[in-house]
Amino acid sequence: MEIRKLLFVTKFDDLGFDALQSLLVLRKAALNHVVFVNVIEREKVGMHRGLGYQKSEEIKLRETANIRFIDWAETLFEQGMEVGVYIVVGNLITQVFESARKEAADLIVVGNARKRLIDHLYSGSDVIELLRRTSVPVLVYKPLPDKIEVLDRPFERVLLPFDGSPASRRAVDYLSRLGAVINQVDVIQVANPKDLKGDTSMAVQSLRKKVRQELDDICDRLSADGLKARAHVYIGDPMVEIEKAARECQSTMIALGSSSKTEWVERWLGSIPRAIAENSDLPTLIVPPPQRL
Repeated sequence: MEIRKLLFVTKFDDLGFDALQSLLVLRKAALNHVVFVNVIEREKVGMHRGLGYQKSEEIKLRETANIRFIDWAETLFEQGMEVGVYIVVGNLITQVFESARKEAADLIVVGNARKRLIDHLYSGSDVIELLRRTSVPVLVYKPLPDKIEVLDRPFERVLLPFDGSPASRRAVDYLSRLGAVINQVDVIQVANPKDLKGDTSMAVQSLRKKVRQELDDICDRLSADGLKARAHVYIGDPMVEIEKAARECQSTMIALGSSSKTEWVERWLGSIPRAIAENSDLPTLIVPPPQRL
């Protein structure tokens, strides 16, 4: 699957045009169409001033968004890109899903600069319903001013946690098609300390060898698809070790496959994709199961 159409969901203070520009590297992966989405949540209009719903404020928000999008669109038009716009009132998840369905988007991008949008997007049943209903990968974008390489080149060095599950294999499949965009993939597996049979160095090395063989096979496949790939084995708590690996590999993004099961049931107890998306400082790409919009 090529990434031809990107759905860019923004409230402006959580995701700006600088983030979009950093994603235009995806043009090497066939991107030629960006659809801007701004959702005005009716229940929040006027609430910051202790007021009820204000139609006048909704109109103001619509016009402000329209002005911003016109300016962004002009820049993209100059680069030969196609542009679409949705400025809608309603529930965030419902409107994002509907926009993605109508546009047949290949990637949904949402922001998390102030922990506001992600708190809503990944609020239990909401995200489960979104991933249950769509096969569109979601990129949770979290640009950091003190990490310029993340802001400028999020696809530069991708960390790929792998546990052998169907979800993690989908993430491998997805990344394998982005050889023109990604510079390096670091494939890691976090082994469970309980899998150590014995307390000798031989037991540790035996576990490492077993895990490393599968990772090397994944790296060989990615290399065959034109990506530079390296394998790494960690032992311990998955959340802790994934973040450690991201620092040590100087990653600019974390990519994970997700499950559609109600409690995100994976070999890593299911909460890992959601927890990484919520808590990691890095942009996080979530690849859901292949289902119809």
